[in-house]
Amino acid sequence: MSIILLLISVIGILVFIIIRNPIIELLGKNNPMVTRLKRMMWFQNHWFSGIFIFLLNALLFGLTGLILFGITTRLMIPFIHIPIMFGAVILSIYFWSIVNQAWSGKKRDRLKMGTVGSSFYAVLACYFVYELVTLEPLFPGDDTFMAAIGLFFGIIVTTVAFATCLIMTGFRKQKPGDVG
Repeated sequence: MSIILLLISVIGILVFIIIRNPIIELLGKNNPMVTRLKRMMWFQNHWFSGIFIFLLNALLFGLTGLILFGITTRLMIPFIHIPIMFGAVILSIYFWSIVNQAWSGKKRDRLKMGTVGSSFYAVLACYFVYELVTLEPLFPGDDTFMAAIGLFFGIIVTTVAFATCLIMTGFRKQKPGDVG
């Protein structure tokens, strides 16, 4: 089961790599958020824009967690978490596309920006790995299997989010006349 989920994730990332340029181009350069970010001088610095992506990822992750906690504890609707998580993924890809369109600079600086920004998910994946390795029963006879499965899924989700954010923000298809 775990191997199948991991393979599906890898295949999903590969498909995403193939279709990412049409997604980015769909946004367009005349988007108001793109032009607003382009005009901000601090955003053209790869370290500041990387920190911006990091904070944006933290904000989106935190809001999604709060919404999931608030809705799933109040409403007992099965599978309500799936559309919420799907919406969070779409929103993240939208914001990453905006950053991709708005930032201009050298290839290596773009890669630095993407690495700094997506490192939020790398840190989160490392935390889940630590929790999985140090997982102990809360009381004698406690079964930790479900907690281990949840942490393993968390590792997979955050690793895929790291790779997707890095691909969306750290790489760009070269066009004639691009600096880089």
